[in-house]
Amino acid sequence: MVRQVDRGVQFKKSIVKISVRVERLGMLRGNGHPLYTTSYACGDSHPALRRMTSACRRGLRGRIWRRSGILLLLGCDAGSLSFVWQHARAAQGPRSPISFQFQPISFSLDGCETPARHAPETMAGGVAVFDYNNDGKLDILFTNGADISNLKKTSPKYWNRLFRNNGDGTFTDVTEKAGLAGTGYDTGVAIGDFDNDGYEDIFVAGVYRNALYHNNGDGTFTDVTEKAGLNHPDKQYGPLWSVGAAWVDVNNDGLLDLFVVNYLKWDGSHEPDCKINGKPEYCHPKFYQELPNQLFLNKGDGTFTDISERAGIRAHVGKGMGVGVADYDGDGLPDIFVANDKLFNSLFHNKGNSRFEEVALGAGVALPEHGNLISGMGADFQDLNNDGFPDVILTALHNETFPIYQNTGKGGFTEVTAKSGMTRMSNPMSGYGVNVADFDNDGWKDIFVSRGDVQSPNMAARAPIDQPNTIFHNEHNGHWVGLTEDAGFPAQPPRRHRGSAFGDFNQDGKLDLVVTALSAPAELWINDSPGGNHWLELKLVGTKSNRDGIGARIRLVSDGQSQFWNVSTASGYASSSAGPAHFGLGTVKIADEIEIRWPSGTVQKLENVGADRILRVQESR
Repeated sequence: MVRQVDRGVQFKKSIVKISVRVERLGMLRGNGHPLYTTSYACGDSHPALRRMTSACRRGLRGRIWRRSGILLLLGCDAGSLSFVWQHARAAQGPRSPISFQFQPISFSLDGCETPARHAPETMAGGVAVFDYNNDGKLDILFTNGADISNLKKTSPKYWNRLFRNNGDGTFTDVTEKAGLAGTGYDTGVAIGDFDNDGYEDIFVAGVYRNALYHNNGDGTFTDVTEKAGLNHPDKQYGPLWSVGAAWVDVNNDGLLDLFVVNYLKWDGSHEPDCKINGKPEYCHPKFYQELPNQLFLNKGDGTFTDISERAGIRAHVGKGMGVGVADYDGDGLPDIFVANDKLFNSLFHNKGNSRFEEVALGAGVALPEHGNLISGMGADFQDLNNDGFPDVILTALHNETFPIYQNTGKGGFTEVTAKSGMTRMSNPMSGYGVNVADFDNDGWKDIFVSRGDVQSPNMAARAPIDQPNTIFHNEHNGHWVGLTEDAGFPAQPPRRHRGSAFGDFNQDGKLDLVVTALSAPAELWINDSPGGNHWLELKLVGTKSNRDGIGARIRLVSDGQSQFWNVSTASGYASSSAGPAHFGLGTVKIADEIEIRWPSGTVQKLENVGADRILRVQESR
């Protein structure tokens, strides 16, 4: 059904003609309320549209207005306005166990996408959630691209952006004051307090140049890359393209070391010829040379030493995209999983003395069960089934699935992608970010995936390029249910989503999300899941261990059920989630027992801890 209506509306100083097009798009799943989209020509003098027009011109897409039970979602395209409305959720049937409301934030990811289709243009978009100023509210840092011809941020549109959480549902851009605009083509970010001074520091990974920013504790940061010894080109491969990183204390000495994930050897002046229908397209990774990852040992004086070769990391080249850190075999030493693009994945088993062996094939995580190489993207390394052993999940492109490797507790993994229902659901999807956390506070971790394909929009006739995000609800029985429409994600158009990170932005006890998308506005998804499930967050403060408590293993018992969290800020694609450790408690108001195994070996126990609060736990001396 399509209706075309033209109206002339007279005001004091002008007459504005508004063209209204109402198109019925279809029915929302699970209820009988139709979804509509409407487009308006922008008019300065129309009071009802004035702020929408203004927002359009500022590029603030996706702003929400509520009027009389109606949800309005603004979008802008070529000077026109469009918005979608539907009856408020109160009028609908049973609600999804997990749902989100969209909230805009004034950042757009600009990878300098050109008709030449240079490889970095489609890989930008890491994002971090962390409390940079220790005010107890989680802030957001977006990485951004640069002019692809010279890899320099020649315009403010390419700046990385730091947004301070104001605590009232809004964020303020404090990039310039903080000194975090950046200089090069940046891709990923990792958060960690490398000098144990109580303030989170920032590592930014990028094309040919990485940067380490020291938090000065006064709202500003200093670039200490050169001083730290992290600015040297590789002796064999030259300048490297780093996608992301993870802070990890590999030797449990109380100092955070740095594992850097490197992608492939790229030269913009010698791009492979990958035309489709006569037009350049992003090339398959097989046309590029592999690179080694890097491990830098923290010396405790503000400098780092590259121990990649003697640690056994450098010998295993790959095309790294995602990284996860956890002690998968319970020996007290952190291990490192790397998702590779169209190569075997890597699992670096920590043997002690800062030395690793690569065991992915023997451990069962090198390939998915179908035996084909896949486009490994983001990764996470957390316990999905509450058995106390961290599992691995990674994202890939359509027809490749999102493989899940379940830890057997015997030093290996069994793939459960098909058994859990993930194969059927994820096969038509493409994903980048993946975040494991309990988004409905029922005591079981769920899986969020930021979706979008690697190819340009020119390929839309061949495959779904722009895609909505999806969250997979943990059914407590080894199975997952994918939630897209029911979770509220169609409130924004499908996009080529990239990085994602999570944290409780509004301190209501429910985990929220931030997601980036190529050549599009970033998305905040505020968790408004139904029910009154309880929760508990633990903010660890190490004394003998690193101050962030990265590498700690937390076991929480409530009402006879145990759940576990491996403390790490590495999660997803090129991104970092550095909020407190979050536990959902369901209907229970008390955590009967909490056991924290710190990286130092200290075991600390708490009993009868009340719910619905953030508890600061300092490591016992």
